[in-house]
Amino acid sequence: MMSTFSAFTNRNFRFCWASNISLYISRWMQMTTLSWFVFDQTESAFMVSLIGFFGLAPLMFFGLFGGVIADFFNKKVLIIISQIITFSGAAVMTFLLLFDLLQLWHVYVAIFVPGVSWALDMPSRRALVMDILGPDRITNGISLDAVGMHTSKMIGPATAGALIAFTGVLGTYVFMAVIIFVGTVSIFQVNMNQDNFDQRNKNHFSVLSAIKFFFIELGDAFKYALNNQTIFAVLVITFFMNLLLFPYMQMVSIISKEVLSVGPLLMGILMASDGFGALIGSTALASKSKMEFHGRYYLYGSILSLSGLLLFGISDIYLISMILLFALGLGTSGFGTMQSVIVLLVSKKEFRGRCMGLVTLCIGAAPVGSIILGLSSEMFSTSNALIINSAIGLVLVIISGYKMTSIRGRIIPDN
Repeated sequence: MMSTFSAFTNRNFRFCWASNISLYISRWMQMTTLSWFVFDQTESAFMVSLIGFFGLAPLMFFGLFGGVIADFFNKKVLIIISQIITFSGAAVMTFLLLFDLLQLWHVYVAIFVPGVSWALDMPSRRALVMDILGPDRITNGISLDAVGMHTSKMIGPATAGALIAFTGVLGTYVFMAVIIFVGTVSIFQVNMNQDNFDQRNKNHFSVLSAIKFFFIELGDAFKYALNNQTIFAVLVITFFMNLLLFPYMQMVSIISKEVLSVGPLLMGILMASDGFGALIGSTALASKSKMEFHGRYYLYGSILSLSGLLLFGISDIYLISMILLFALGLGTSGFGTMQSVIVLLVSKKEFRGRCMGLVTLCIGAAPVGSIILGLSSEMFSTSNALIINSAIGLVLVIISGYKMTSIRGRIIPDN
């Protein structure tokens, strides 16, 4: 049991974990709240899909930049700046709701702004865990971070659903602002001598030289990833999963209302079942003191989650839908945890931030997937669109795992 939570013996990791889980809870609350609000106002699956698009589009544009700066600047400072941006966005939304000034376009700005901060700090958060714990405990640390992420996937939607039902959207945003503030205070408590800006590059502060520096470092990262089949396999499967699986999340509110005929409270519980499955899976992974075949958990978890989504699209019974989302969450625990662990283990220290930036870029396929899913939902119904997406995803992931054999082999750390 102690080995499951061994990373928590490190003080810096405890505060880093607390900051991360606050971000995860607020993000799930916001996604649930705004998806419900937009569908309630417009009854349009496409307008709901724009929540996913604007929330994740920054990953396409800023994810790589976040990876580069994670390798050359103080990660703690970057995360603090990100937390302040996210808190400011929640505070503005609270103000608009309090004075009844909220318009539909505000909703998309409200999800876009924290999306930018998330894109910039995601590589820093994961790379900071590696700096704190080192290669020997990184699997446990990332698994515990995944436990926090998936716990928030239960707490966030369930809390948002309850608050919407009893206090309205305003109460949800007040609670979110408090959670984000707690996370900001937590990251200030991380004490590390973490000035990792390369002294060689102090001359890169002019605009033109900074741009040139960015693209040179980015090009090196692309070459490095393309020449490492294991990292490349993670990037390819991550792209397919975010294009075809994860856009389902904002569509659960539509399935809840149109197919399962339930209100916001039961919708929140339905979305939480996904998080419960992911929590069980990530806790099991955290308990494994030794692991060699990380890629198998990653690949088979991807296949399980896509299979769960396919059957979820078919189901019209609330309890069965809950069980299927539980299975989906169980699969995403293997996918999500090992996605970062594999890249951090097999990449050289000087490339970690940029490789995580490439992962963030592939996660940026999700907004494109959201638009595609929204349009196909308008054409074929939301349930049929989910079935089509998951079937295509299953085929592509299975082919990728078969062709790139290193993802199924033993993972050897390069540090």
